Amino acid sequence: METPLAADAGEPKLLVRLRNKLRLKHYSIRTEEAYVDWVRRFIRFHDVRHPASMGAQEVEAFLTHLAVNLKVAASTQNQAKSALLFLYREVLGVELPWLSSVETAKTPERLPVVLTEREVEALLNHISGTQGLIARLLYGSGMRLLEAVRLRVKDVDFARREILIRDGKGAKDRVTMLPGMIVEALVAHLVLVKNLHEQDLAAGYSEVYLPFALDRKYPAAPTEWIWQYVFPATRLSKDPRSDKVRRHHIDEQTVQRAVAEATRNARINKRATPHSLRHSFATHLLQSGYDIRTVQELLGHKDVSTTMIYTHVLNRGGRGVISPLDR
Repeated sequence: METPLAADAGEPKLLVRLRNKLRLKHYSIRTEEAYVDWVRRFIRFHDVRHPASMGAQEVEAFLTHLAVNLKVAASTQNQAKSALLFLYREVLGVELPWLSSVETAKTPERLPVVLTEREVEALLNHISGTQGLIARLLYGSGMRLLEAVRLRVKDVDFARREILIRDGKGAKDRVTMLPGMIVEALVAHLVLVKNLHEQDLAAGYSEVYLPFALDRKYPAAPTEWIWQYVFPATRLSKDPRSDKVRRHHIDEQTVQRAVAEATRNARINKRATPHSLRHSFATHLLQSGYDIRTVQELLGHKDVSTTMIYTHVLNRGGRGVISPLDR
């Protein structure tokens, strides 16, 4: 008996169709894997019924199960809803008005973890090597961790002391500063990376992944130095989409583990992560008197209201107001 995951009359299975549509719309590999997993879990939750035969009641039952029985976070529940919304609209071609009306879990508003300047200094003193260089880049430029590990050689401008962040969150490009304190270390690091690239060229493993079919538009680009990752992985790996053996960028989890270990060794009593360095970057700029619109542009926030959250964690209290008791 054919399962609901298999489509009709020679069409590919439903999950394959889902993957193809996600790739057609240039969704990231992470989003692809997450959406496919949620659709698979949704189908199995309802005894392998085809999604086309289900409706609002089944979707609400699944989302309720995630919240009540599995006690997942609101953001996780909303990701599951987004996956099902994409499935019905983009893959099955069904515009279902009830799906948009399914209640979205409210994500709690929490203040970010921000380190003091002294805590940042202590943390950075306990982290070295490539992970230390990345940590300093995060704090010195306000980049997200994924933006840092995906950084290409061509997007670092030493002359202008700028970093061009390509295809950041929301598929937007932006420019941020290159901290002068790490220029010398970054130059030395790139010398080692270039030697590694030349070794890969000699061994026949010279290509790097390029998005949006740029490898077809510029056939020589995957082997060119300027397109290589600034922070490459130590090992070659197989691309899950093309099966080509390439040197990908460094795994961001190695940076996360290094920051966690440095936080413990520095005896910082906060749950600091690489993203805390970005939060600290924004907060310390505001403390120094920089305009919030400037900070917004450096962070790549679409709305200034997102940046405003850092005004609530300044040392001088909410919105930078001085307590009348301190006067």
